[in-house]
Amino acid sequence: MREDGRLLAIRRADNGTWELPGGILELNETPEAGVAREVWEETGIHVEVDQLTGVYKNTTRGIVALVFRCKPSGGTERTSSESTAVSWLTPDEVSERMAEVYAVRLLDALDDNGPHVRSHDGKQLIPTG
Repeated sequence: MREDGRLLAIRRADNGTWELPGGILELNETPEAGVAREVWEETGIHVEVDQLTGVYKNTTRGIVALVFRCKPSGGTERTSSESTAVSWLTPDEVSERMAEVYAVRLLDALDDNGPHVRSHDGKQLIPTG
């Protein structure tokens, strides 16, 4: 997240959807180190990891994603083999371009009342009981 409130997002090379940068941790790395590595690999932006803002479970695939708020600390936006576009989006642009299950992750990062814990089926959020 930049100081002006814009949020870093990528357009994925494999399916053309807008999402936040991310990926799978290496066996020997901490979640924070993995976040910094994945963001740099996919966007060219170096980040300082701030705090955990959400935990998101895909109930269909059994995948749990951790989302951390980060601050840019250098680098220049560039695409990669995993991204065809890199952009700093406003919260409104996030809501317009991203599927609900991805947009909520970035929008939750704006909120200091986290970390949020949510579940989804891969397409839509599942309301909590």
